[in-house]
Amino acid sequence: MSIRNNNQGSIVKPGFNPLGAQTSTTTYDLLSWGRNNFGQLGLGNTTYYSSPKQVGALTTWSKVAGGDASTIAIKTDGTLWVWGANAFGALGLGNTTNYSSPKQVGALTTWLEITGGSYQSIVTKTDGTLWVWGRNNQGQLGLGNTTSYSSPKQVGALTTWSKIASGNSHTIATKTDGTLWTWGRGNEGQLGLGNTTSYSSPKQVGALTTWLTVAGGYAQTIATKTDGTLWTWGANAFGALGLGNTTNYSSPKQVGALTTWSKITGGGYSGRATRTDGTLWVWGHNNVGQLGLGNRTSYSSPKQVGALTTWVATSAGVNGLFTIATKTDGTLWTWGRNNTGQLGLGNITNYSSPKQVGATTTWTAIAAGSDFTVAVG
Repeated sequence: MSIRNNNQGSIVKPGFNPLGAQTSTTTYDLLSWGRNNFGQLGLGNTTYYSSPKQVGALTTWSKVAGGDASTIAIKTDGTLWVWGANAFGALGLGNTTNYSSPKQVGALTTWLEITGGSYQSIVTKTDGTLWVWGRNNQGQLGLGNTTSYSSPKQVGALTTWSKIASGNSHTIATKTDGTLWTWGRGNEGQLGLGNTTSYSSPKQVGALTTWLTVAGGYAQTIATKTDGTLWTWGANAFGALGLGNTTNYSSPKQVGALTTWSKITGGGYSGRATRTDGTLWVWGHNNVGQLGLGNRTSYSSPKQVGALTTWVATSAGVNGLFTIATKTDGTLWTWGRNNTGQLGLGNITNYSSPKQVGATTTWTAIAAGSDFTVAVG
C-alpha cells in the first residue's frame, strides 16, 4: 500500500457567501482522500492519498454519499454518478466491474437523495419514488426477495418517500406523511419492529407520523422526531444507542428528555448528533478516538465534543472508525482512525480530537466511506 501526501492548498470559491446564499458564480468541486484500493476516490487510479485531491475538473457537484468501498454523487443538473467497488452490482451500472472514475447511472436528471451501505445503494427521485440496487442478501433492498441487482430497481410504486438511510444490511426511510419504515436484516432489533426478524419488504415502525430524520449504524438505527427528541434502537455494543447501558432494544427508545436534537449520524457502533444550539454530541465505540473526546474510552451516554456551538453536520463510514464534520464558517474537521489517510491531514496518524483539514472555508457536503472521505468544497 502506498500513501501519497497530496498537499493541495485552500480552494477559494468565487461567489461564496458565508451566510448561505449562492451567487451564479459559485462552484462545487469534488475532493476525495484516504483508502483507494477499488478506485473509490474517483481519481482514475488506486493510489491512496492523505490530503484532499480534486476529482476531475467539473465544478457542478452537489451531494455525495459513501458506501463501504464506493461513492455516489449527484450533480447540480440532477444526474447521478458512481465509482469504486462494484461487487453485487453496487454501482448500479448493470455490471460488476470496478471503476476508478465517475460513471453516470442512466441519463435521468431527477435524482434527489442518496445513501450508501455495505455494497448497496438507496436513492430517491424528485417524484418521490425510491430506487435501490446492489447487495441484497438480507432483503435490504426492500424488493421482497434476497436477489442482488446491478441496475436500479423501484421499491413499490409509492411517490411519498422522503428521508433515507442505510446500515450495514438494513434500510431506514420516512415518508412525507411522517411515518417510519425499515427493512433488511433485523437480527439485533435494528428494524425497530419489536423482534429480531429480517424482512425483505418495507415494514412500518409503529403508527406515529412524527418521524423527521434517520441514520443507520452497523446494526443500529438513530432517528429524530418533529418535536426534537432523539430515539435509537438495535445493537448496543459499546453503548452504541446512547441509553446509558449496553442492552439491545428492538423498539425505539428515547435518548434522554431533550427536545433540541438536530442532525444525526451513525456509523459502526457509535452515534453523533448536533443540537439546535450548534453543539456536537457523541457516544458509543471509541477505540481509535472516533468520538473526538481526546481519549479512547467508549461511552454509553451522549458526551459533548468541546464547548463550541458552531457545528453543522457530521458523517461517518459504515465502520464508524472516523468522523468528519463541518462548522458554520465552512471549515472541515476530522478525527479518529487515519491508517489510510482518511482524515485528510497529510499523514496517517490517528487523532482523538478534531483537527482542521486545510484552510478552506467553503465545504458544503461531506460523506465518509470505510476509511475514505469525499466532500464538496
